Amino acid sequence: MRVETVGREDSRLGDGGTPADRVAAQAYSSFTKATVVTVPKETQAAVTTVTVTGPGEGKIAYGHLQIRAEQFAEAVVVIDHRGSGTIADNVEIVVGDGAKLTVVSVHDWADDTVQVSSHLAKLGRDATLKHHLVALGGDLVRVSPTVVYAGPGGDAELNGLYFADAGQHIELRTFADHAQPNCRSNVVYKGALQGEDARSVWIGDVLIRAAAEGTETFELNRNLVLTEGARADSVPNLEIETGEIAGAGHASATGRFDDEQLFYLQARGIPEGAARRLVVRGFFHELLMKIDIPEIRERLEAAIEAELEAVGV
Repeated sequence: MRVETVGREDSRLGDGGTPADRVAAQAYSSFTKATVVTVPKETQAAVTTVTVTGPGEGKIAYGHLQIRAEQFAEAVVVIDHRGSGTIADNVEIVVGDGAKLTVVSVHDWADDTVQVSSHLAKLGRDATLKHHLVALGGDLVRVSPTVVYAGPGGDAELNGLYFADAGQHIELRTFADHAQPNCRSNVVYKGALQGEDARSVWIGDVLIRAAAEGTETFELNRNLVLTEGARADSVPNLEIETGEIAGAGHASATGRFDDEQLFYLQARGIPEGAARRLVVRGFFHELLMKIDIPEIRERLEAAIEAELEAVGV
């Protein structure tokens, strides 16, 4: 695996896609150096971690990262966001023909941080992408993962886990743009909210273009509201331009604790507080088990437990 720092003139930059909103465009026009992580073709690489550190309280920064998995390569890349400040950045993910890439993006910012980030992924023929997004910290965090298909047979799995506290705003916008035949996308995002003015927004868009026959897609969002004063918005969208598809659908739900689950646990001698924590752990268990990196999974489990103990859940 190669890790390079390159200038704006590098011809590879932009291969993953072009900015789709004003903040992404500003970030693209303002960065001075970019980091390019390349997995050479037919190579199976070890887990690689890229640490993104904020510019510091009261400061502004622009960033650009590109992750490239060449033909038939396999790799896992962790993007670990830490620190504070205001940051706008773009992450390009280029998955070559037959390659398999897993990207785990952890946004564990300090409480003052503001981040707006676009993840632009392009999948080649029969390429596979697993994209795990975890948003825990920060004051306002907005991440927009987009997947486009450059050849038939592409397979994208987009998973998201987020936990919003009092006064915190987490906004996640997924977009799967199916323009090639026989491709697949599956989106599963789950969030929990606690505290006054805790806010989450999930917007999931899927577009199946006329040429994308044989598409199979589904998107799911679930939100668990733990306290009064929290709000979760969930907006799934599905646009289909051809009837020749394998399947398409979406589902969304927002609610509080399941009283039956709590009663079942308490009836077996488990105190209410411990029962509530078990329900939340079970809520996130599906997504945590999909992250095949033990140290990252354990870190996230500890962070969720700390969030719950903070308000006595």
